[in-house]
Amino acid sequence: MTSISTTEFEASTEAGAWHAAKDVPLAVNWQGMGDNPVQLADGHVLIAGGQDTNFGSASACALFNPGLGTWTTTGALAEGRSGHTLTRLPDGSVLAAGGLPTPQTSNAGLATAERFDPVAGKWVAAGSMSVGRTAHSATLLADGRVLLAGGYADRSGSSGTTATAEIYDPTAKTWTPIESMNDARSVHQSVLLHDGRVLVIGGTADVGSGTYTDLAFCEIFDPATGKWTPTGSTARPRFDATATVLRDGTVLVTGGGWPGWVAGWVFNTGSDWTTERYSPITGTWTRDADLPCARLYHRAALLRDGRVLVIGGANASNVSTGLRNAALYDPTTKTWQQAAGLATGRWAFGALALDDGRVLVVGGVDHLDGSSTNWRLTASTEIYTPSEGEQ
Repeated sequence: MTSISTTEFEASTEAGAWHAAKDVPLAVNWQGMGDNPVQLADGHVLIAGGQDTNFGSASACALFNPGLGTWTTTGALAEGRSGHTLTRLPDGSVLAAGGLPTPQTSNAGLATAERFDPVAGKWVAAGSMSVGRTAHSATLLADGRVLLAGGYADRSGSSGTTATAEIYDPTAKTWTPIESMNDARSVHQSVLLHDGRVLVIGGTADVGSGTYTDLAFCEIFDPATGKWTPTGSTARPRFDATATVLRDGTVLVTGGGWPGWVAGWVFNTGSDWTTERYSPITGTWTRDADLPCARLYHRAALLRDGRVLVIGGANASNVSTGLRNAALYDPTTKTWQQAAGLATGRWAFGALALDDGRVLVVGGVDHLDGSSTNWRLTASTEIYTPSEGEQ
């Protein structure tokens, strides 16, 4: 596979605006926390699996060329997966782990994993986890191993959220169970801190009889000791939020699902509009500037100038239509400003800050018809080119 280069497509994009690229070959959505597109060493972007229009897990994969603005199909996954995780490994290959299969027999995911070889354009088996899981997290550690934690898993013949965790060693090609988290959780966020530890944030927990509770609890995994330690809790429980490590090492969380009481005896039935910032030094969260509007199933991308671009999403009480709007957060002034909006509103989509400073958005749910429980997926692809100073 050859490396990509600058083309007229890149040069023609207007600064501070979104530009349409070619449609992706298969319209899917990604509702997991770690199934986002990944950029390969040669500059191409890989998408793998996801959920199709029939609510089935797809096995199709595609590569995006940011220079040409075009997609090409590549080797398919051996198993359809949705709610899985994709992690680029130090050798340039990509690990796909867990996720829901088709047909879906329970909420528990697959235990199997696969590894994508960018040179051959093919997937090969990468062993199995100790439990099948979906809606889990995967974090690339500083030493090149991958930490997988939580999600939905099998529990004595049924399924529910799990606190189990394990580590994949890409050199030895082995899976090793480790100490479980303090709290079972799924659809949570996890980020690698500057000091090499992993912060796990919020999510939901199964409390039985098909009932779930949202979590504010957070904890930290230390690879040096192999131990999990509780840390500061967010002010509001959050799931399907975003978490971004800023240049100063603090972590910004935005939005997410949060039904509950707010000031003035108002019950919030939808998603959250608040943000919080975590300090690894003090282990505490502080309230930050509110988003211009509430959202979940959105994405966030860290720009080269240190600002954060928050894109699309939906409101939990009405996910019928994806949001078109986007906003920019300045961590120095702690303020938000409106950014150029998408041409197509979407939620549960893929988004990625490219190596050249632009931001790629692809796929997702455009519209959900509540009366028929059918969703309309978009195959459209858009690229955001930051204004001068945002690079």
